[in-house]
Amino acid sequence: MNTEQAGNQVDVQPELHFLDSAGFSADLDPLESVREAHDRISDPFDPEQIDIVTKQLTVDLLLSRLRRGVLDLAPDFQRKAGIWTDGRQSQLIESLLLKIPVPTFYAAETDIDESWEMVDGIQRLTAIARFIDSDLVREDPLILKDLQYLDRLNGHSYEDLSGGLKTRLHETQFTVNVIGYRTPAKVKFNIFARINTGGLPLTYQELRHALIPGPARELLKDMAQRPSFLSATQGSVSDARMSDREMVLRFLAFVMIDPSDYRATDLDEFLREAMEDLNDLSSDRVDGLRESFDHAMQASERIFEGHTFRKRARNQTWRRPINKALFETVAVNLAHRTHVQIEELVERRNDVNDAFIELLEDPEFERSISVGTGDRRKVRHRFSAINSLLKEFEGELDA
Repeated sequence: MNTEQAGNQVDVQPELHFLDSAGFSADLDPLESVREAHDRISDPFDPEQIDIVTKQLTVDLLLSRLRRGVLDLAPDFQRKAGIWTDGRQSQLIESLLLKIPVPTFYAAETDIDESWEMVDGIQRLTAIARFIDSDLVREDPLILKDLQYLDRLNGHSYEDLSGGLKTRLHETQFTVNVIGYRTPAKVKFNIFARINTGGLPLTYQELRHALIPGPARELLKDMAQRPSFLSATQGSVSDARMSDREMVLRFLAFVMIDPSDYRATDLDEFLREAMEDLNDLSSDRVDGLRESFDHAMQASERIFEGHTFRKRARNQTWRRPINKALFETVAVNLAHRTHVQIEELVERRNDVNDAFIELLEDPEFERSISVGTGDRRKVRHRFSAINSLLKEFEGELDA
């Protein structure tokens, strides 16, 4: 989306407009890190709190859970970047027919009717369900292709299989590790983060999406698709690995919890708790958050124009990637400004931008938005610094 007005054109480095091999948006600052390089999990948990049961389940039993609605594949999540091609899905079916073992599945038990949230194995189970009963995943039936050993089955569907092959498929057993619902949420999240080392590891936001069902999923999706967000970010934040939803969540988290009260030792844990809190909000509160978000996005774009949420230097014409720490800091500060205050800032936007560039030249502030951005001191410093900057230019219209 191009929202830049004539006279405000900004060159964009061509190499910034693609997805990297893991599906991340290249228009997000690749140098920004939430953790310091030496950070480790600082709060070891009690092994007695871990409740994991290993089960041997057949394809039939897993599909039965899907039919009864007690196994959640997070259908919105499975359509993100890295989704398997028909060829790769077909090769999984081929492996099962050849009795080749597949990796262990991981699921999280919920406290509702012993239902499960599938976390590791979503794409494998999606492929199987699509082949045997595509209605379970609301997709077109899988027609086998690109098979290497059973190439005679290329172009065939499940219905074309012999009775023996169908039986072999239905009776295939998988190892499924199920983490019990009594396991504390923080512990559960850390466990999945540790085992999340497959060919295309889940991002932390994808993990949150998989482990935290409820209205928050749809809210983050909706807000990431709002015209105000797409316009302010020039449509440059990819939804492929839920980077856009994480940015929205960061905004909401710091609107709900004042940055001066931020005491988390781990930003990802803070965001997990915020996403759970979103599930419990009233509809009026949610509507208020949407309005604040639109207000902040529109104000940010009017003040910073083509460089919204991006680092910049003096006399710089090309546009740098969006910085998530700047996004949350600028947006939350503007969300708390009145319409009158926003008009004051827009009126003096040239001065605001000059002061912003000067602030970016400050080493302490630059570190607060670049390295270890989840550190308490850095969170408080960057929010306070942006708040002080904006205050300098408020009250001018009343003079």
